[in-house]
Amino acid sequence: MARRRATIEELAARHELDAVIAYGANKFGNAVPWLTGWPVTREAVAVLRPGAPPALLVSFPNHVPNARRLATGCEVAPIVERTPDTVLSTLGTVRRVGTIGPVPVSLRTALDGVAAVVELDGEYGRLRARKSDEEMAWLRHAAALTDLSAAALVSAAVPGATELDLVAAVESAYAAIGGVNHIHYVAATSMESPDRCAPGQWPTSRLLESGSVVVFELSTTWGPDYPGQVLRTVTVDAEPTPLYRELHDVADAALAAMSGLLRPGALPLELRKAADLVLDAGFTTVDDLVHGLGGGYLPPVLSHRSEPSGRDLLPLEEGMTVVVQPNVCTTDLRAGVQTGEMFEITADGARSLHHFPTGLLRADTF
Repeated sequence: MARRRATIEELAARHELDAVIAYGANKFGNAVPWLTGWPVTREAVAVLRPGAPPALLVSFPNHVPNARRLATGCEVAPIVERTPDTVLSTLGTVRRVGTIGPVPVSLRTALDGVAAVVELDGEYGRLRARKSDEEMAWLRHAAALTDLSAAALVSAAVPGATELDLVAAVESAYAAIGGVNHIHYVAATSMESPDRCAPGQWPTSRLLESGSVVVFELSTTWGPDYPGQVLRTVTVDAEPTPLYRELHDVADAALAAMSGLLRPGALPLELRKAADLVLDAGFTTVDDLVHGLGGGYLPPVLSHRSEPSGRDLLPLEEGMTVVVQPNVCTTDLRAGVQTGEMFEITADGARSLHHFPTGLLRADTF
């Protein structure tokens, strides 16, 4: 934590800032837990000033006692009535202030009224791209918990189960050992008459039948913001139809082509070009192909929807973690498959953080 705060102090000095504000709300805004240890609940603001302990301002008075227990080396206080008033009172007299996170209009307007404001999100994102040793340890543990949840989902994928049952199995795999849901996207459809090409963000009571296929994307988090990520396709009580076999063969080829390029110095455009074999096969994709993960949804973010630009063009570096996820779909978006997972960029290439079985799975023989 001291090392992290020191990097923010260096950033503040570079921009001649009197203070840096990190904002989060509704479990969003990962700079707050990264700098304080407090996972954001309703609303939280960390105020960092050179040479002083961070001030952590927390919304809802009943959340403050827990924040005082969890936050590391912070002066914790409640947000009283209006957030901008509490922040300005904590700041005191300042000339230049930096901001990180989704600062709301009301707070930004208040800050603009008392100081010059410098947005630091881009530089903060670069700080989070390369993981420290402790962050890699947490991500490996999160990957193991994500593997457990994927195994639970596949075991629950039987005729008569619902998408809701699958999600219940996922959460039961990690809840008792301290894991937290980041995402559990699931969709089930008939392989003979498909009408789902990608996992749904909200599970339904749709029943699985013999001949169904389930596509899923799971991320279980350890700590405030360290998720694994596994994407798979599983058939229910049946072999894949020719269409699903072809879709998955193309996805496997794209995954191998892209992950085979992962190494320090690799250019994102090379990864994007490797995924074009999906288009060459007459299929399409509906989601990002590659993205950074762990400390946020980070560059490079690559898709078939647009050309990469800015930070998405920068070469990969050792210590980055990226998800490779070729989500191959029919062009009418009625059928699709999922495969992929999170990789760590190493000095000599890359390695997966996961140990869950790869390929097109069949639930009743798992």
